[in-house]
Amino acid sequence: MTETDVTADQAADRALKARHRTMWGLGDYPDVAARLIAELGPVLVGAAGVRPGERVLDVAAGTGNVAVPAARAGADVTASDLTPELFVAGREAAAARGVTIRWEEGDAEALPYADDTFDVTLSCVGVMFAPHHQQAADELVRVTRPGGRIGLISWTPEGFVGELFAAMKPFVPPPPPGAMPPPRWGDEAHVRALLGDRVTDVVTEKRTVTVSAFDTPEAFRAYWRETYGPTIVAYRTVADDPARTAELDAALEGLAARYGGTTGVMSWEYLLLTARVV
Repeated sequence: MTETDVTADQAADRALKARHRTMWGLGDYPDVAARLIAELGPVLVGAAGVRPGERVLDVAAGTGNVAVPAARAGADVTASDLTPELFVAGREAAAARGVTIRWEEGDAEALPYADDTFDVTLSCVGVMFAPHHQQAADELVRVTRPGGRIGLISWTPEGFVGELFAAMKPFVPPPPPGAMPPPRWGDEAHVRALLGDRVTDVVTEKRTVTVSAFDTPEAFRAYWRETYGPTIVAYRTVADDPARTAELDAALEGLAARYGGTTGVMSWEYLLLTARVV
């Protein structure tokens, strides 16, 4: 590979990260985190066995769904995310619960921390959105001390959110070479391969979070269209094509109808994984 090729790759990667940062700043992700999946943070903190005084890193922390309960457990917590605009809501949540957290901008594929810095490294439906899975996994291991723990919650490919991304895929530009679909982090075999023999005591479990915020498929589609960054991007991509917009509407409403049935109560499947660094 020539120096020109490397420079071009680096430029493309920077552009991709800039788009990701912008995407997660669209809409109202803090509402998604607080209203729909708030319970996942305490689940991950409990599964990882976070203890008082431990140094904890929340990777792709967003608004702190993991960082806040980890701090309430007495840990010394750093929350890192590519989109620091989300920290405004995170700081408010931390203040409301009387805890102190360090909020620091950082790329999950190039974390700004030294090797072996943390006792526990966690990510709840966060690191899965880093496009280069192996790089992100390498960073999780690198910053965790030997004997420390890694804990992850990721949406599964076959679950609701995995299907949501599959439904949106035809309406967005193809990802650049090397980028991998986020829900693959919810495939146990894939994550085990990413972490490899650098971890031991791997424990996995598929669980579900119940979401009952939407009475109708139309309500789900309207909320997701205005609130969730990836869906907003999909709608912007087809904004000049009414027929394609209608197709996207139908795809989201059809998915919500399949999962919500007549009650509107959905079960979103995720993979919970914990492991110990060798």
